[in-house]
Amino acid sequence: MSEEEASPESARRTIGLLGATAVGMGAIVGGGILVLAGAAFHEAGPAAVLAFALNGVIAILTALSFAEMSTKFPQSGGAYTFAKGVLSVRAAFAVGWVLWFAYIVAGVLYALGFASYGIEFIKVVFYGGALPTWLQGRTPVVLLALIPTLLYSGSLIRQASGGGQWATWGKVGVFSVLLLAGFWAIGSRGVMESSKNLTPFFPGGFSGLLTAMGLTFIALQGFDLISAIAGDIKDPTRNIPRAMLLSLGAALCIYIPLMLIVPMVGTPPGQSVAQMSAQNQETVMARAAELFMGPAGYWLVMVAALLSTLSALQANLLAASRVAQSMAGDRTLPAILGATHEKLGTPHMAIYASTLTLTALLLAVPDLAAAGAAASLIFLIAFALSHWTSILARRREEPRVSLVPSSSMLVGSGVVSTLAPPTFQTPFFPLVQVVGGVACMGMAIFQALAVPAAGGVALVWLGLGGLLYAALFSDRAEVYDAFAEARDPNLARMRGRSPLVLVPVANPASAQGMVEIAAALAPPRVGRVMLLRVIPLPDEGNESQESLEKAQVVMTAALTAALRSGHRPEGLVTIASQPWKEIGRVVRTHRCGGVVLGLPQDYTQLRAGPVELLLNDLLCDFTFVRCSVGFRPSSAERILVPIGRRGHDVELRARVLGSLQTARRPQITWVTVVAENTSAALEAQTRRHLLAIAQDNVYGDPTLLVLRSDKPVETIRDLCSDHDLLVLGLHRNDAGVRVFGDFNLALLETTETAALIIGGSS
Repeated sequence: MSEEEASPESARRTIGLLGATAVGMGAIVGGGILVLAGAAFHEAGPAAVLAFALNGVIAILTALSFAEMSTKFPQSGGAYTFAKGVLSVRAAFAVGWVLWFAYIVAGVLYALGFASYGIEFIKVVFYGGALPTWLQGRTPVVLLALIPTLLYSGSLIRQASGGGQWATWGKVGVFSVLLLAGFWAIGSRGVMESSKNLTPFFPGGFSGLLTAMGLTFIALQGFDLISAIAGDIKDPTRNIPRAMLLSLGAALCIYIPLMLIVPMVGTPPGQSVAQMSAQNQETVMARAAELFMGPAGYWLVMVAALLSTLSALQANLLAASRVAQSMAGDRTLPAILGATHEKLGTPHMAIYASTLTLTALLLAVPDLAAAGAAASLIFLIAFALSHWTSILARRREEPRVSLVPSSSMLVGSGVVSTLAPPTFQTPFFPLVQVVGGVACMGMAIFQALAVPAAGGVALVWLGLGGLLYAALFSDRAEVYDAFAEARDPNLARMRGRSPLVLVPVANPASAQGMVEIAAALAPPRVGRVMLLRVIPLPDEGNESQESLEKAQVVMTAALTAALRSGHRPEGLVTIASQPWKEIGRVVRTHRCGGVVLGLPQDYTQLRAGPVELLLNDLLCDFTFVRCSVGFRPSSAERILVPIGRRGHDVELRARVLGSLQTARRPQITWVTVVAENTSAALEAQTRRHLLAIAQDNVYGDPTLLVLRSDKPVETIRDLCSDHDLLVLGLHRNDAGVRVFGDFNLALLETTETAALIIGGSS
């Protein structure tokens, strides 16, 4: 058994190559061509087959980029995961939010499509073609659409793939029969005779061809669902690319011949396919099949339509739930949606949320034409973005000889592989990405201009998401994202981040601890560390020589510590009469993102002195370090983190704590002190708040303490004796000025525990 197969992550992957291919084929094959072929023939005539072929080329180019990105980031979420890995958590939320909506809307359309065909089936079979009263109106359509929606929701909870593959393989069989019958009809009539119906080939001209492409591209959407469930696929680096190309190839092998058969042998005598399509676009395929197969052809198309809408509904509901689960794991949606079933291991809460949203749209939206067009627009934009992220990821990826499969980062609801071995890479880089991205974006612009309501729906949904993110999700999402970056330097590199952290050094004994903290804020191979030694302006020659010699000793110790941490540090020695002002000048000149400073022995200097002036003069992160000779923060086994009200240091604290948990798993205790007379309800609320904070900063189960005391300083001081490291945050007073605060200073003055005091720039 390989290491990858034996890993806990592999145990959660339950879908093989056949199952993954079925998911893609279930979403692609059938529904799109049955609904949209008539519109394509109406606009382009027989050239509609060329529209499908060109769309197929674009889809293949896009699938190649999706396959490469999915092997680099083999977690569920699709384009959301790509944006999270290469751009930022904010960009990822925007992509995931609209992508979740697009999958749900696609599910709504297929549910309604099933209901429409189902009612037609009931009407013809049981009522001789006359629609009974009880089937008239919108209510029976919605109720019939809800039946498969709820059934598939239950099946997805029972097993990861949700079952339903019978519908996928069933419709493939039906389409195979249609193709064989069509080829038989062409052979019987004669190829030359049948080809006459292909003239004129371009009745709509070039504009008609472009219009047909824009209308029908969504018919090839579905391969992306494989990347949306990548976290459930076994051996993702091999199976994901194969499943994408197999499902897309199978769809094209059905679509292109069928689009030729219809105009050649599926049109009435003396009538072109464009004229036939103008009469009733939705039933063109059924009418054509009836002409070259008789009534059996009509019923085969009906069966294919029912099976296609069912399998596409199941596939889109599955993808929507996995996007929601991935977002919840990253705190960009409520964390409860990332929960998995205790026994079955499936993301039941994400499935419930996706199903409820789909049901609400079924009940609330009377006209889904604009929403369907918006889904198409969103998919095209997501595809264009995936091409762009593929270019960024390839250029930012560090050349490596090998990468063990167990390399991991904390993302989502568990430990997952970050960058899988690059076993699949898109050929002809970056030509494939550029051509595919431009084509997708061009079609998206065309869709927005052709259907303005689509752009409106997309903008409204994105605006709603932006408000929810800012009000509810941003705090936890950005803290958790900072923690994930600290856990895995590859994530920062893939996002193009290269933070510069300044470390002014004066005491060789504290250099090791300060450099370790700087390394936490500027990960090796990604960030940069600049060591600064400020020499006071000398008055006499002897003092100058002594200052230079001391500076050399300090810089040597600091450079050695930085090299041990995996950095190639920069060293800078300057001469200035006012060291604190010189530090500020260097920060501004080099645009440093963070500063790591040693705490002075006299803590009174921290009150309304030059240190506080520096804190509020610079817009960057600050970390103050107090440690004994030889102490290394990474060696701490017990870390104490007192929590008061939410401050401005949460992201920086997550980054520091995440780095300290990379090499080992120290015990981190989170403590809040409440007043003696605090009610039980308020204490419980405080504990829940403390747990939410800790879960975003700790790898594993956090240790929580909610203590009752009217003397918080003394309470925390007593706990310090049992801990190696104390992590505190800077405060802001009522005027918004950053200060050390009486609580922090009192703890520093009454304890000897190594301490970090951190303050973010925001």
